[in-house]
Amino acid sequence: MSRRTERVASIIRQELMTIIMRELSDPRLTGMPSITRVRVSEDMSMADVYMTVMGTATQQNLTMTALKHSAGLMRTRLTKSLSMRTVPFIKFHVDENLRKELEVLQLIGKVAAEKEEMDARAAAQAEREAREEAERVARHQRSLDEVSLEPDTHATQAAAETTEVPEKQPDIES
Repeated sequence: MSRRTERVASIIRQELMTIIMRELSDPRLTGMPSITRVRVSEDMSMADVYMTVMGTATQQNLTMTALKHSAGLMRTRLTKSLSMRTVPFIKFHVDENLRKELEVLQLIGKVAAEKEEMDARAAAQAEREAREEAERVARHQRSLDEVSLEPDTHATQAAAETTEVPEKQPDIES
C-alpha cells in the first residue's frame, strides 16, 4: 500500500468507528464491534473493513449483517467527512486473524503447561533416583561397617603363622 492509501485507510477506520458507535441505532448491533484494520485498493474504489465482534457466534453474525446492511449509509456519512472526489465502497469482513492468534496463544499456553508438567515429572524422577542412590550408598556403608566389626579370621591366622616360634630341634650328635 502506498502512503496515500494507508492514510485514507486510517481516516476511514477512525470515521467508521465514530459512525458505528454514535450514529447507527440498529438493534442487531450487539456485542462490541471493533475495526481491526482497513485495506483500501490502490485505485481507491474499494475499502475492505475487517471487524471483530465480542460475543457469541449469533451476535457476531447479527452484527455483521447489520453492518453490511448499513454500508451505504456509512459511505454517505464518510463522503461528508472525507475530502475526496469518490469515497470507496465499503465491504465488511470478519477478521479471522484475531481468532487464529487466540488459537495460537492457547496452543502456546497448552504447550507451556505440558512442558511444566514434564519438567515437574523429570524433577520428581531425579529426586527419586537421588534418594535411591543415597539409600544404596548408606546400605553399602553399613555393610562395610559390619565387615570391619567382625574379627578378621584370615588376618589373625596370618598373624599367628608369622609370629610362631619354631621349636628347637634337638641337636643330633653324631
